[in-house]
Amino acid sequence: MKRSVDYDWKLAELMARNAMHNTTDLASHLRDRDITLSASQIYRLVTQRPERISLPILSALCDIFSCTPAELIAVRAEDEKPVPRVVNEGVIDLNSQVRPRRARVVPDDR
Repeated sequence: MKRSVDYDWKLAELMARNAMHNTTDLASHLRDRDITLSASQIYRLVTQRPERISLPILSALCDIFSCTPAELIAVRAEDEKPVPRVVNEGVIDLNSQVRPRRARVVPDDR
């Protein structure tokens, strides 16, 4: 059975819980841990769900907020519902319902 896996990025929530309301608040904490990111990179890290994140950044975020990666990334996994298959619905039985018209062959009058 197939499983659907997704995740939620909780960095903005952790920042709010720790009274960090601007991305510039996070920038100074990252610099203290030798993580150099531009202001736009930090903004995207906070406001968007990252597809990839380096382990040094992840470990720095966990250190800043004294949390585990599981508190920063909430994982959801569930079984996909099987798609019901329709068999022989809407199929016309040509032998019983539709009969072709009989062709009449006439000779050419030439």
